[in-house]
Amino acid sequence: MTKVITSGKTVEDAVNQGLTELGVSRDKVEIQVLEQPSKGFLGLFGVRAAKVEVKLLPVPEVVPQPIKPAAYKSEVDALLEDVAAKNPYEEAAAFLKEVAAGMGLDVEVHIKKQRDGHIFNIAGEDLGMIIGRRGQTLDALQYLTNIVANRYSESFVRIVLDAENFRQRRRKTLEDLAERLAGQAIRTGKEVVLEPMPPLERKVIHAKLQNHPQIKTLSKGEEPNRRVVITTK
Repeated sequence: MTKVITSGKTVEDAVNQGLTELGVSRDKVEIQVLEQPSKGFLGLFGVRAAKVEVKLLPVPEVVPQPIKPAAYKSEVDALLEDVAAKNPYEEAAAFLKEVAAGMGLDVEVHIKKQRDGHIFNIAGEDLGMIIGRRGQTLDALQYLTNIVANRYSESFVRIVLDAENFRQRRRKTLEDLAERLAGQAIRTGKEVVLEPMPPLERKVIHAKLQNHPQIKTLSKGEEPNRRVVITTK
């Protein structure tokens, strides 16, 4: 139904009746007064009601507009795209070179992929500063390097940092130490408590002695002061 003809005591009454029948508001219709109300002689005879035509206005055609690409990208979107476009290992290597330059060193970083991660071999002169006492500086740099790499990777990556083959040399030193202290524990019958070590170095001690027929190992204490204990079975 697009139009109705209604009547009422007044034009307004007739219009309201029409709006009610169409179920719309006044701004949605066109109104035409067909008859004005009138009163008969002395207001008693021949009373005539108002009559109006209430017609729905045509609905304007909506032309869909093509979707335009965003004229700009938010800073967050730009940052995410920037991160996704970068290689985590290259970014980690660049970070190491920058740190070394801050220490006055010119180094190269050679990346080698292994089954459980990547090894970054640092090459250059005077790498003792990068290695530090018992590898403490190297361990700290390894921690930071992994943080940098994982900022640019959607999945977890693991990097082991090495310099002048320090990791292998340190492993040999720890294995020799484990055998020597195991012998001490057997001779004295007393447990031997090592100095605090990082988890990877404690793991070397445990692995070296895990199949020893007379010795067992355990760890005690809280990080960073957790220690390996060597004792007889």
